[in-house]
Amino acid sequence: MGLKGRRALITGATGGIGRVISQTLAELGADLLLVDRPGSVYAPLIQEIERAWNVGVQTIDCDLEVQGDREDLVESVRRQGGALDVLVNNAAFVGGSDLEGWTTELERQTVETWRRALEVNLTAPFVLSKGLAPLLKQSTCGSIINIGSTYGSYGPDYSLYAGTGMGNPAAYSASKGGLIQLTRWLATTLAPEVRVNTVSPGGVFRNQPEAFVERYKVRTPLARMATEDDFRGAVAYLASDLSLYVTGQDLAVDGGWGIW
Repeated sequence: MGLKGRRALITGATGGIGRVISQTLAELGADLLLVDRPGSVYAPLIQEIERAWNVGVQTIDCDLEVQGDREDLVESVRRQGGALDVLVNNAAFVGGSDLEGWTTELERQTVETWRRALEVNLTAPFVLSKGLAPLLKQSTCGSIINIGSTYGSYGPDYSLYAGTGMGNPAAYSASKGGLIQLTRWLATTLAPEVRVNTVSPGGVFRNQPEAFVERYKVRTPLARMATEDDFRGAVAYLASDLSLYVTGQDLAVDGGWGIW
């Protein structure tokens, strides 16, 4: 299960799930390339990792909405030399209730916001996977892990959101559904050198309105929302040799949400 001597790149590294992924791969011994938007605060995460585990940590700023930035990221990793064994496409455009054209009725969702979501959630994983594939193929254990969502496979239950001001934008679901299919496409295209899989989280508790949380619990067989820590095992499994014969899969970590 160890990743000592291997190197992993994680996008969206300073976010909630990104931090857990970074910590998990560091604990297994991987050297890290942490990628996030310009202005992101890496220092607390780096200090935490370096105190606990003896691994190398580098950071690269990249606005994944911008094609030029994505190309610069790929070129930067290539210029550094050395292998790349794990690519985690974790960064996501999740918007917010205050973003115009996002969590609102269909008629008011905008093409501009749709495009922003697809650039980060789908186009960026394509660009990075394509550009870094030569490095991953040089590894004897190359693995791409895409972070999807249960909403990439299932439609929204709007009763969860009633009276909360929350919503479920079309662009998020469509981009995550596209990412799951991109995983399957890449799995056949990059085989046998590189394995490609998706981890699809269920809803993560982040102090949402109490009414939403209680409805979500009732809707979920394991009777709770996820925490970031719930994704450690899935990422460790898909990044390591424990999953050497697993590719093209969408591993739902959703408390059983999708079985009803």
